[in-house]
Amino acid sequence: MQQSLEEIEGNAWGDPPPGASRLVVTVHALRRRPVGELGVEGLRVLIGQREGLATLVPLALGELERDPLAEGDFYPGDLLAAVVRVPESYWREHRDQAVRLRAVTESVDLGELDEGTRGDIAAFRGCEY
Repeated sequence: MQQSLEEIEGNAWGDPPPGASRLVVTVHALRRRPVGELGVEGLRVLIGQREGLATLVPLALGELERDPLAEGDFYPGDLLAAVVRVPESYWREHRDQAVRLRAVTESVDLGELDEGTRGDIAAFRGCEY
């Protein structure tokens, strides 16, 4: 995909406010980058901030289906951690994607993940999407 989130959504944010945090500056920059160039870390950051979910979650699921422990800048499985924390309302509206995520979570050895991510995956697995 050569369009950015700003182009896809038709919502240009402009420059970050003066004195903005590094995270805010990063999110602004990532929203301007072509979606196809975001990579695992860009997907992790934007999904973690609940930005562009309808566009980005399917891309993240593709990454996770190839490598469930795909790693951004933090740790193996950090993309999975961001995706599994997407609000329930999203999964209820995108049940086909929830099925894909469930398959990914079931393929993961929970012992390879941090305690918080294990808990989030267990909670996701227990939901009826």
